[in-house]
Amino acid sequence: MTILVGYSSKYGATEGIAERIARKLREAGREAEARPVASVDNPGDYAGFVIGSSAYMGSWRKEATEFVKRNRELLATQPVWLFSSGPLGAAGKDAQGRDLLKESEPKQFEEFSQALQPRGMQVFFGALDPAVLGRRDRLVRRIPSGRDLLPEGDFRNWAAIDEWAAAIAKELPAG
Repeated sequence: MTILVGYSSKYGATEGIAERIARKLREAGREAEARPVASVDNPGDYAGFVIGSSAYMGSWRKEATEFVKRNRELLATQPVWLFSSGPLGAAGKDAQGRDLLKESEPKQFEEFSQALQPRGMQVFFGALDPAVLGRRDRLVRRIPSGRDLLPEGDFRNWAAIDEWAAAIAKELPAG
């Protein structure tokens, strides 16, 4: 019973989260592999799914969204968990005092929660290394408020990621 930890990652932070989840599932005695969703040829080979994507301006990346939509019927019959990464910074609340992780849920969570009935959905903080940014994001960081919008650093909460992976492992039969 292999679990796919599928992801779409623009700069590598989401890939790192997916790799960590897959490793924690394997350490708990579950078969799991992390792969970019774009490289998954036969999703029917998997017995469960943890699907994640980085989110930009409130949406998952195109590859992850298309993977779920294309495989909706299969995913609806399997154990599924969804995650997103993206908010940057050390603050847990936004300027209005709202929970930043809750406010950063991608719009796809609502759509996919009804279609798939996932066992869990989680948003994690992301990471940003200016050295790997594309041209548009480098330009954004040059405007006066750009460094506030795209702060440099690794804000991923590995303890929270490990805890979520452990909860998933508990729901899956040992393989």
